[in-house]
This record gives sequence, C-alpha cells and structure tokens, in this order.
Amino acid sequence: MNIIQIIPGSGGSFYCGNCLRDSKFVDSLKKQGHSVIKVPMYLPLFSDERDLSDVPVFYGAISIYLKQLYPIFRKAPAWFDHLLNSKPLMKLAAGMAGSTNAKGLEEMTISMLLGEEGEQSKELDKMADWIAEHCKPDVIHLSNALLLGLARRMKQKLNVPVVCSLQDEDVWVDVMKPSMRESVWKLMEEKATDVDAFIPVSGYYAQVAKQRMNIPDEKMHTIHLGVDPSDYSFSNASERKREIGYLSRMNAENGLDILVDAFILLKKEERFSDVHLHITGGWTGDDIHYIKEQKAKLVSAGIRSFAHFWEGFEIEHRTHFLKRVQLMSVPVRNGEAFGIYLSEAMASGIPVVQPNLGAFPEIVNTAGGGIIYEPNTPEALCKALQNLLDDQPLINKLSIEARKSVEEHFDINTQAEKMIAVYQKYVNR
Repeated sequence: MNIIQIIPGSGGSFYCGNCLRDSKFVDSLKKQGHSVIKVPMYLPLFSDERDLSDVPVFYGAISIYLKQLYPIFRKAPAWFDHLLNSKPLMKLAAGMAGSTNAKGLEEMTISMLLGEEGEQSKELDKMADWIAEHCKPDVIHLSNALLLGLARRMKQKLNVPVVCSLQDEDVWVDVMKPSMRESVWKLMEEKATDVDAFIPVSGYYAQVAKQRMNIPDEKMHTIHLGVDPSDYSFSNASERKREIGYLSRMNAENGLDILVDAFILLKKEERFSDVHLHITGGWTGDDIHYIKEQKAKLVSAGIRSFAHFWEGFEIEHRTHFLKRVQLMSVPVRNGEAFGIYLSEAMASGIPVVQPNLGAFPEIVNTAGGGIIYEPNTPEALCKALQNLLDDQPLINKLSIEARKSVEEHFDINTQAEKMIAVYQKYVNR
C-alpha cells in the first residue's frame, strides 16, 4: 500500500509525543512492506527523524506567518518564498517553534482550517499538485485534526480516502481566546465531514473528539499508541537504585512542579534519603523562568543535589535515562489523550505513577504496569511514590507486568497492522 503521511515538523527542542507517534507508525509500516512518504508542513522533521531533504516543506512557517499577518507578503515573488523556506531560516524558525502557542494564532488556525477558502489556498494546491505528480497514494493520513482543511482539496485532486489521527487537539484549541475557541471547534466539526475515518489514540479521546466535533461512531477507529519492544532493553526496576523519572516537556501543563513539590515532601522522610529525581524532555524559551523556579524550590529545600535536569532527550539520551530510573511520573494537569512516554517507560520495565485523569486510567488499567492516584496534588503523588518505594516486591511485579503489557497491548507492529486494516476498509470501498 502507498501511504502519504502529512506531518507538522517539529523544532526539536522538546520531547514531542505526536512526532514520536507518527515516526514510530511510519517505521513499522515500512517494515511491513508498505511505501510511506512523510510530507512535512511548517518545519523540517527533526528530533528522532531524519531531515527529509528530498521532500519539500510545505506551508513554510515563516512564509505563511508573514502572509497571514501582512497581506503585502501574499504578493511576494516565488524567489522570496524560496528564501524564507531555505534551510538556514527554517532551522532558525525551528529553534523558536516551541515558544509558539495558540494564543495569538487563532486567525492562522482558522485560515488553515478553511483550506481552499483560506489565505494559504495556493500552498494547499502546491502540496496537492506535488503529491499528484510525485506519488500515487492509496490513502492520505493527516497527523491531527488541525489539518482538516487539507482534506477536501486532497480528495478532489487525488481521489483517495483521507484519514486523520486524533490526539490532544483540545490542548491547543482550549487555550485560545474564548471568543475564538467556539468558532474553531465549530469549523473543525464542519471540516470533519470531509474525512473518511478518524483514528483516536485512546477510547477516552475518542469520546472527547466525538463530543467536540460530533464525529459519528462509525468513523471512529481507536488504535492505541505503541513502541517496538525490541527497541527497549528490559531490566527489572526492583534491581535499580531508587530513582524517580520525568520524561516530557518541562512545563506547568505537564505538571513538573507537582512532581518537584511531591519530591520535596518525599525527601522530608529519612527513609527516602537515598532517592534521586531525574528530569528530561527539553524545554522552550517560554519554559525557562518556570524551570528556574523549580530549581529554586529544590535549593530552598536543601535537596538540589538530588535532582538532575538532563539536557538531552533524543533517543540515545532516552535509552540511558530509561535504563536507570526505577519509577516514572508525568503528572499532566488535565490528563492526556495517551502519552507515548508511558509506552517507552513500560517497555523498559519502569512502573508508571499517573493521576486519575484523561486516558491514564485506560492505559494503566489495560497495562497493569503502574498505579493511578488522585487527586493530582503533590501530597497524593508523594503518598503514591512512598507506597511504591516502600514495597520493592510490588515494584518487581509491576515492572514485569509493564513489559508484558507493551508486548501484548502496545506493540507498534500490531497497532500498525490495525492501521492498515482501517486504510483497506476505505480504499476498497
């Protein structure tokens, strides 16, 4: 099967779960003999992926931003667009990308969702024409629902089904200005009718998307995220030093401060004097002050030397990180659609400690490789960590269950087979 994956590029400055999801599915589909071409939008594909020099970057981030804000740039000659989309400028934009959030980009989001009726209609035609000329896809797969504006034109020009992954779109949309938020959701609901099938990453998020975008059940095909177990070295967590890990972007939304505060409480007990905290996942310019605040709290508590902030988080650094921590917790404030770091941790034999929010209960209860706590407060998290650290036989049990659960429920190769089955259902119509 010939598959086109349209994927937003990443600045590569922090752990990007959606980027990893797309990358791991693509790798597995290729291993199974399918042809997959990744078409990047906004920025080149970085982090765990190779920069794809043979596929152009469409909707270059600098170009479309300027054209949205300043109409004069919409009349710029082609050579000017080529300059803006050059590798040096793209890499500069990539370094700043993580500081971009939905506030202030509402108009851009709406324009993108409008597709052929938006300000970027020429770029949409350029992408569709390039795919038509260089590829003969059986199916187009959009990385997220914020790209729904592409669907209608793609179907018109390529005459193939379009499917769309669903994961944490609400995290982007719900921080918009209240006056714009409802408009964006309404537009996403309208554009959802142009898509043949949706692939939410959890049953929890399928319900969120159904409620927000009124997607009918028959279009929903839940496929959990996964990893290749063979990529991760298993060792029983009970045989490791008592070290707690955090793997995600270091910001308030992902609850780093909740974990830091829980760790401070934990260290007040003498029996946890040997316990260390390891934090990785990267940051953006917006996160620097917040991270300084967390370090300052650790200094004030007299335990700064027990908390280690890792700068590297790409695959080689994650491998080392996952080999040493005994437990992992990412106490995301509002929950999450999945959290691929859970699969990475469990594949390595690391029990996870997650709040009773979002898809975490669904994932942990399916896996059995961790515990759920509530409410999502430093006090409750501290208690959960204490109970586990005091019970090494339980850690031993959960560690084995964690690895087994990935092999049985979250193996990316099995999940990719399910993805192909969805594609075939609509290709064969």
